[in-house]
Amino acid sequence: MRSIVTLLDLSLDIPDHTTFSRRSVGLSRTTSIPPTTGPVHVILDSTGLKVYGAGEWQREKHGQRGRRTWRKLHLAVNSDSGEILASELTTNEVGDSSMVTTLLDQIPGTIASVTADGAYDGEPVHRAIAKRQPSPAVIIPPRITAVLSSQTETSPSWRDQHIQTIQEKGRRGWEKAVGYGKRSLVETALFRYKTLIGPTLRARNFTAQQVEARIACSVINRMTELGMPVSQRVR
Repeated sequence: MRSIVTLLDLSLDIPDHTTFSRRSVGLSRTTSIPPTTGPVHVILDSTGLKVYGAGEWQREKHGQRGRRTWRKLHLAVNSDSGEILASELTTNEVGDSSMVTTLLDQIPGTIASVTADGAYDGEPVHRAIAKRQPSPAVIIPPRITAVLSSQTETSPSWRDQHIQTIQEKGRRGWEKAVGYGKRSLVETALFRYKTLIGPTLRARNFTAQQVEARIACSVINRMTELGMPVSQRVR
């Protein structure tokens, strides 16, 4: 920034990195979401981001084994466009299923479906989705030990329907029937985050780290809006 100001022949004070870090705590933590024209298909997942703290510094400088610290980034991704619809950075003790309500509340408009892996299987997640909106399809693989509920005959839930389909077609057949393969798109979004932004958080304060993650998601959405690469299989 100082180089640009010098080239423009302007007399402006440029804050240093410490000032930026201190002021970042007060920035808005809203993820920039491009407008959508209809119901969105949401995919949920999370990943870990490393915090470069005293543990790594002691190990590099003195060979001591320090305590490693990391945060968990929870994302909700639009399966049709690859855009990040919602994001939340938490400590590593927070479970994935407990963040479903927080992520869905950040998404404006109508939700067509919610897809997630087996870590989200359970009644609390289904209740959270139904509370946000009664009608969306829920595509979450039930656990191997899952059993049908007592209401299967009268009003089967999405979970009951998945269990019945798996019993009839097998787990691989269920994945093809419900389109579970689209869940890999959220893994692509997580890979893009770590490739474009990096796997490490730079801020030291937890609130500043949350702001940093939101800004990073907004940057990725801006890049996605500009255009995505078209990949073709080469034989």
